[in-house]
Amino acid sequence: MSANSHNRPAAVGFIFVTMVLAVLGFGLLIPVLPGLVTEFQGGEVSAGSHAYGLLVGVFALLQFIGSPILGSLSDRIGRRKVILLSLAGASVDYVIMANAPNMTWLFVARMISGFTAGVLATANAYVADVTPPEKRAQNYGLLGAAFGIGLIVGPLLGGMLGAINLRLPFWFAAGCAALNWLYGYFVLPESLKPEHRRSFSWKRANPVGALRALGRFPAVRSMANAYFILMLCQAMLYSTWVLYMGHRYHWTTSQVGLSLGLAGVTSAIVQALLVRRIVPAMGDERAVLFGLAVGIVAQILYGSATQGWMVYVIILIGALSGITGPAVQSYITKHVPPNEQGAVQGVFAGLSSLANIPGPLIGAWSFGWAVSSERRWHLPGIVFYECALLIALAFVLAKRTFSKDHGAALPVPAPTPTATEPASEAAGPSA
Repeated sequence: MSANSHNRPAAVGFIFVTMVLAVLGFGLLIPVLPGLVTEFQGGEVSAGSHAYGLLVGVFALLQFIGSPILGSLSDRIGRRKVILLSLAGASVDYVIMANAPNMTWLFVARMISGFTAGVLATANAYVADVTPPEKRAQNYGLLGAAFGIGLIVGPLLGGMLGAINLRLPFWFAAGCAALNWLYGYFVLPESLKPEHRRSFSWKRANPVGALRALGRFPAVRSMANAYFILMLCQAMLYSTWVLYMGHRYHWTTSQVGLSLGLAGVTSAIVQALLVRRIVPAMGDERAVLFGLAVGIVAQILYGSATQGWMVYVIILIGALSGITGPAVQSYITKHVPPNEQGAVQGVFAGLSSLANIPGPLIGAWSFGWAVSSERRWHLPGIVFYECALLIALAFVLAKRTFSKDHGAALPVPAPTPTATEPASEAAGPSA
């Protein structure tokens, strides 16, 4: 660690820059990766959608395994080192994909990146480290704005670069990851104080043990069910958006990038400007339910839109559902002690990854089935209707969680174990 970054006080602004660069690299690939996969499948859309779903699923499986490990590791060695490890994995991933001669190498790249993916979860823990509880929703909104900015520039730039050469966005993404690593090494300070660290334990770092450990926090465990369903819906949409827009409205790569760019702009506005007003006024719980309700309406409208221009209008309406994420994160962190923020964020990242295993398969295969030439009738928007039902289920589960949680007090953290104490003792009672 450089001396300057070690001595500089941690702040949300530092992690904001890290998130912008990380999501920029991710966003660059959105318009072109499905096309590259389809190209490897001989140009057949149905086969390409299935292969793409498998590719995303493999990434998610490795992320599900790796996220709890990285989350617990960040509670031991700090957030900064885990962020650097994640960025290094992303850089290797992009370089391999830029040179991939076939699907096998794409799978290799996604496996490496999946296991080391930990920027978002660690960034959430970083914010919890440096922000008082009453301001966490606002600052999680800033992280959401960083995500939105990355999705503004990334897909637009990816679409333009992809029009020149399908491999060019992968090289650009590799450059973003490398630049982000250098920023992290020389500029990003550590946020986790030594007194809030705890020893690493494989018992709570493995995915199953990490999920069982949520039993210590009943409100968080209950919220995890709704969160998983929401992430399942999100994974289904990510795997089919490009394919759906191309099939239904015959959009080009640039047009798809424009739609995602608009989604990024509206998301950034909501996250940066509206979250800080809406969430404190409503409270975390009502904000979560309001965001989910907007999401249900937006999905139904997407599936029912008959013309491409309608999608842009729906994006503007659906942007309000963006308050859900910051409100959920704020709710979670208020029920978890400081020395376990990384582990819990790792669990939720793992749940997101777990949802990304069946999600892309369900989404891509549902879409492929609905548009197959073997069907006498077609329903291209089937995935959006499926997501509307899923979000409705998440709404019910979240409402039940809030009704059972009567202001549960934040668990009192146990004394931070020293490096010589048994790891099993640090894990606490299991669920």
